[in-house]
Amino acid sequence: MANLDQKKKAEAFRAMHSSNALLLPNVWDVASARVIEAAGFTALATTSAGIAFSLGYPDGEKIPREEMLAAVARIARAVRVPVTADVEAGYGPAPEDAARTARAVIEAGAVGMNLEDATVGSRQPLVELPLQVEKIRAIRQAADRLQVPLVLNARTDVYHLQVGEPSTRYDETVRRVSAFRDAGADCVFVPGLRDVPTIGRLISDLHCPVNILAGPGSPTVPELRKLGVARISLGSGPMRAALGLLRRLSEELKSNGTYAAMEGAPSHAEIDKLMNIA
Repeated sequence: MANLDQKKKAEAFRAMHSSNALLLPNVWDVASARVIEAAGFTALATTSAGIAFSLGYPDGEKIPREEMLAAVARIARAVRVPVTADVEAGYGPAPEDAARTARAVIEAGAVGMNLEDATVGSRQPLVELPLQVEKIRAIRQAADRLQVPLVLNARTDVYHLQVGEPSTRYDETVRRVSAFRDAGADCVFVPGLRDVPTIGRLISDLHCPVNILAGPGSPTVPELRKLGVARISLGSGPMRAALGLLRRLSEELKSNGTYAAMEGAPSHAEIDKLMNIA
C-alpha cells in the first residue's frame, strides 16, 4: 500500500490534466530531473528510450523491467513533484505482465505510467485491441489494490508507425483510444500526429485528455493549448538534444581545438547545489 504523500501526488497529477496543457519535458536520470524541476515544472515524465540509451540499451523493451524501474525510482526519490513513468508496452505480452509493471511503477514512487500498444518482436505492429484493453483493465485493478489513483496514459502508435493506409489511420486511432479511455485510461497519447486540424478533430471526438508528442515541426505550445490539448511531452527529444550538443562539442574540440559549444553550461557549483537538495 502506498503512503499518503504518494496518493496526494497522484491526485494532484491527475488534476493537472484538466488545466491548460500540462508541459512535460521528459527526463532520463536524476541530474536531468533536478534541472527540470528547478526550472519550475510541476511534474516530471521519464523517457523510456532516454533511460535505455543512458544505460546502454536500444529502445524497444531491450532493457529489463528491473533496470528501467530502478532508474524511475532514483528519479522519483530525487524530486518533490509527481513523476510519471514511461514503461513502454508493459514488459510482457499478457495483462498479468502489465499489472506487475504497474505495481513496480507504484513501488518505485511514481504516480503515473505510459502504456503503448506497439508490439515487440512481432510482424503485427500493434497489439490486438481486446488484449490491450485487458492490459489497461489489469493496470487499473493493480493500482486500485494498492490504493493509488495511478494516472494511466494509454498510447497508440497508429500514426507513429504509420499503420495501414493514411486514409484509415484517423478512424483506427479513434477506435483504439476510445476503447482505452473506456477501459480506464486517464489520458490517451497519439505520437506522430502533428496536423493541427486532425489534432483538433481528435480532441473534439474523444472528450478526454489527449497527450501530444511535440518537437521540431510540431505546432507550438500556444497552438496546442488553443486546440485543447491536455498534455504535451517531448519524449526522448531532450536526451537526444543533449547528446547532439555533446557531439557538436566533441567535433569542435577535435577539429578546431576550441570550446564554444560549452558556453552557457550551468556552472559546476550550480549543478553540485542541485545534487545536494535534500
